[in-house]
Amino acid sequence: HLQASGGGLVQAGGYLRLSCAASGRAYSSHVMGWFRQAPGKEREFVASIRWGAGTTYYANSVKGRFTISRDSAKNMVYLQMNSLKYEDTAVYYCALKKVVTYDYWGQGTEVTVSS
Repeated sequence: HLQASGGGLVQAGGYLRLSCAASGRAYSSHVMGWFRQAPGKEREFVASIRWGAGTTYYANSVKGRFTISRDSAKNMVYLQMNSLKYEDTAVYYCALKKVVTYDYWGQGTEVTVSS
């Protein structure tokens, strides 16, 4: 079970931190990801982190502005979003990949960036 939170309304140039609470045991091989879906667009990958090693990946559109991190003790994953742009407006989802695909998804949290 994944629970995303932290969305809201922010002005362009501002920042938000999204949180994702994961229930159940996390293994080092698991990968937690953040995705987003803007109105009228397909869902897209934003960032991911491997639970054990902490290896991170980012979409080019957010590289240098967003930071994904995890707190193993709390089973939490975060997405720090700085220098937000209007085009970052979307519903953000956290997801868990145990083996090959992201099979577990949170309910989404809405981020609106005003220009």
